[in-house]
Amino acid sequence: MTSRKRILITGAAGFLGSHLCDRFIKEDFHVIAMDNLITGDLRNIEHLFKLENFEFYNHDVSKYVYVSGDLDYILHFASPASPIDYLKIPIQTLKVGSLGIHNLLGLARAKKSRLLIASTSEVYGDPTVNPQPEEYWGNVNPVGPRGVYDEAKRFQEAITMAYHTFHGLETRIVRIFNTYGPRMRLNDGRVLPAFIGQAIRGEDLTVFGDGSQTRSFCYVDDLVEGIYRLLFSDYAQPVNIGNPDKITIKEFCEEIIKLTGTNQKIIYTELPTDDPKQRQPDISKAKAILNWEPKVSRAEGLKITYDYFKSLPEQEIMHKDFKYYNK
Repeated sequence: MTSRKRILITGAAGFLGSHLCDRFIKEDFHVIAMDNLITGDLRNIEHLFKLENFEFYNHDVSKYVYVSGDLDYILHFASPASPIDYLKIPIQTLKVGSLGIHNLLGLARAKKSRLLIASTSEVYGDPTVNPQPEEYWGNVNPVGPRGVYDEAKRFQEAITMAYHTFHGLETRIVRIFNTYGPRMRLNDGRVLPAFIGQAIRGEDLTVFGDGSQTRSFCYVDDLVEGIYRLLFSDYAQPVNIGNPDKITIKEFCEEIIKLTGTNQKIIYTELPTDDPKQRQPDISKAKAILNWEPKVSRAEGLKITYDYFKSLPEQEIMHKDFKYYNK
């Protein structure tokens, strides 16, 4: 009997990290989960604690990272990802995208592991081209409010590629576009949970700007499949993973009202600084290299996500001490 492959997943208690833990457990890996719980939630992975091929460490990867034994793969998903988080903890956001990735690159080199990093469509900033291909260098304001997240991810890509070219380290880079599904935090400041939360609470829905901004929403299962295929591919350059089916924020708001069966008004307010006007992935590379494209329709994914949010405790649904952003 062959021993299980061992994988370290950072940010494991977060939305995406927890779904990745599920996937690699399903694929019979030994999963080493790591999270400092600054934005993650143990409830997302508590169902895995009883398994003998799962272990969890409460640790900040911005500090020294040690894992005993062999390590075949590393997935670096430790980072605040919603505006409400990275605007609240900007220094930690920059640290996990610089000190954190440096520590994990060193670990990957010592263990001869393959490392995949979670980058983001935010590296494109407020893009001047649409859809956004991987060759587009972006339009980012490094000193704006979003700069702490955008530049942390851009640096993370740069140092990862440097380790790949200089040290010959096996690396992969996924650029993640708007993703949604169960285990999102209802109050994390992103547009999808914000709209659903407002609808469930019977509030009017708030749209920033005139609602003409576009977003492209990818269901979490599709994203996880793309990441899985990328990890085991031979491609080291960045790859967009997202759903190219774009929709305006206003149209999306109307979809949520129809989904929830509510009749609230749409209220328009001032657009936040550096808010991207358009966001749509060019997934030509993912199709060609990974034979991947999203399978779950927005209608199907939203129904699953809405049912999940409705099942949350009432105090979690009613908590609304936050502002949201069109992310």
